[in-house]
Amino acid sequence: MVDITEDQPLPATQQSTRIWDLPLRLFHWSFAGCVAITWGLGKFGPDVMTLHFWFGYAVLALLAFRLIWGFIGSKTARFSSFIYGPKAVARYLAKLPKREPSNWKGHNPLGGLFVFILLGVIGAQAALGLFVDPEDYLNVGPLADWVGIEGARTALAWHSILAKATLFVVVLHVLAILFYRFWKRENLVTPMITGSRKEK
Repeated sequence: MVDITEDQPLPATQQSTRIWDLPLRLFHWSFAGCVAITWGLGKFGPDVMTLHFWFGYAVLALLAFRLIWGFIGSKTARFSSFIYGPKAVARYLAKLPKREPSNWKGHNPLGGLFVFILLGVIGAQAALGLFVDPEDYLNVGPLADWVGIEGARTALAWHSILAKATLFVVVLHVLAILFYRFWKRENLVTPMITGSRKEK
């Protein structure tokens, strides 16, 4: 577990700082796109969910990559760099209202916690999709036979519940980006495109 004193905000005098590696950035935007498309197809159709399933498989494949990259990727990509204890999160929350950029190299304590929540919710929702059976003989998950009809119905119910949870965490993520941009004057989007943050 990372102590907050071991990964302090960067000095403001630094001109440019490399934060995110290319594989992580490619994952981030591919994952965002696949999740958005999968959610939209599930919500608005078409009735035959073939594309929904394929994009769901892509989400699971990307999550598998992120799991691996969380152990062997660059420092800021590794899970060990953003596992913070409750005290570290509380200390960061206490400073959050200050109208100044945190300039954290990587995920700050609150952001690190949110990463695990977001990946967990979306991962559970996508995995449950493998077991659903809406009894329409068309949109049956590839592993539905493994759990029987009652298990498949339960998976379908939770898949629907977690679809709402997915929308909630994604909206929260976007709101957090806007909060940092307009309140704390910190641009979180550009570094996820370029990999670097320019310091003032």
